[in-house]
Amino acid sequence: MHYFLFAVMVSADPSGDLCDKMTALELFLQDQEDYKEFCPELEWKQPTIDIYREKLKSQLPEECIKE
Repeated sequence: MHYFLFAVMVSADPSGDLCDKMTALELFLQDQEDYKEFCPELEWKQPTIDIYREKLKSQLPEECIKE
């Protein structure tokens, strides 16, 4: 039931803004997980979700590479 509602919401957004927001949220959460798993020893303060929405890419430092 939730999947249907989400599909209706996405298809009703012709600007793609909702898709961009979802992508930003996915990146934000993935960066949190990757930071904890791959480079917790690095000092890093996660940017706000607004930065993710603007850039639509990971904000982890280059030194934090998945191995």
